[in-house]
Amino acid sequence: MRRAFTLVAALLGGSLLAPGPLQAEDPASWPPLLPRFESTGGGGWMIDGYDPVVVGPVCRTDFAAISPEGQVFRNEVEFDAVPAPGGLMCENGRWRAKDGSGSGTTPLRVFIRADGARFRSP
Repeated sequence: MRRAFTLVAALLGGSLLAPGPLQAEDPASWPPLLPRFESTGGGGWMIDGYDPVVVGPVCRTDFAAISPEGQVFRNEVEFDAVPAPGGLMCENGRWRAKDGSGSGTTPLRVFIRADGARFRSP
């Protein structure tokens, strides 16, 4: 039992006993936001035409969700636009189908840097 504890403590580097400071999140280190990417829901779905813009207190964009079979579903998403160091964070995303057939939320966050560069949460 003692050997197992010693091994676990060595592997963790003592982090349970002496935690270091938490690193601040750096959204500018996230992958660039491209207009086409795999859906956060997975399953082979793709998102296309994703081009969020800031309109007052929100970020919004129309986009297409494309099924693995190639079916195209037209949607829109709106995020809260929150000031962040070096830019603006689009978070708390809410999407809805253009035809009214569905709606939901997304864990995706988008960081728009002050120079206009855009990044998506990993």
